[in-house]
Amino acid sequence: MPFTIDSARGIFPDTLSADTVPATIARFVQLSAEDQLALIWFAYLEMGKTITIAAPGAANMVFAEETMNQIRQMSFREQSQVMCDLANRADTPICRTYATWSANIKLGFWYQLGQWMEQGIVAPIPEGYRLSANASAVLQAIRDLDAGQQITVLRNAVVDMGFDTNKLGSYSRVAEPVVVPKEIAERAKVTIEGVDNATVLSYMNNLNANDFDALIALFTPDGALQPPFQRPIVGKDAVYRFFREDCQNLRLIPERGIVEPAEDGYTQIKVTGKVQTPWFGAGVGMNMAWRFLLNPENKIYFVAIDLLASPKELLNLAR
Repeated sequence: MPFTIDSARGIFPDTLSADTVPATIARFVQLSAEDQLALIWFAYLEMGKTITIAAPGAANMVFAEETMNQIRQMSFREQSQVMCDLANRADTPICRTYATWSANIKLGFWYQLGQWMEQGIVAPIPEGYRLSANASAVLQAIRDLDAGQQITVLRNAVVDMGFDTNKLGSYSRVAEPVVVPKEIAERAKVTIEGVDNATVLSYMNNLNANDFDALIALFTPDGALQPPFQRPIVGKDAVYRFFREDCQNLRLIPERGIVEPAEDGYTQIKVTGKVQTPWFGAGVGMNMAWRFLLNPENKIYFVAIDLLASPKELLNLAR
């Protein structure tokens, strides 16, 4: 076999991903818990002026309802301690529960806390609170990112909080119900300038339709998917779980691509375009690249998803 997952990661090496995003996240993680929470709050207020943040659906939040009610009944001091515990990844019952939630439930949890802060139900950032010099620098770094990159930083900041799942032992993941795939008649089909490969087009169309069963059928049994700034997720079962937990109601807007032959009958295809998430308004799209490696049977052996460094990278399809 000409490729391994590690070697497949090197296809289209000239793709420039937004390395400022993991760098900013790394700087955020080094802040104190108090500064992390204050920065999230300040960024939440600032982003609300330019980016529409959507309220989570009821189905998403039913799994967090018990924890949210518990926090609502606490004193301000206790509420502040819970949030600091989450930022510190402490070993507490709430931090353990939080760790089992899907990314969307965690985002909904913080969205609700932000709403309750504004309403005076949850402990606000103390009046006159000033960020440390380091936190102010991180906030400015977030301001300097484009909207899609800001979304990624703030999403990862809260998703990575809570108790370390590697220390939980056996546990059950808690995720919102999987939505029913769109009816065939309701599905819009994408077109990609320069790419007419049926597998790549089906990948985009099935993901837009939330048809994860048809989507995972496009992969080889040992296929892999690499989300932005993460290690590859290997094997159909793991990739399928990722689609169901992290990819519901996305809107992929591929624009153009390039197709090249690879060794032993494999094909490598790069597509650039945008992705819109259900958490933010239609005016906010993340600039993305998809790097596919297809086997001789036109099945997906590997696909990397890259958050691009800049909008001009949408046009960069050179080797």
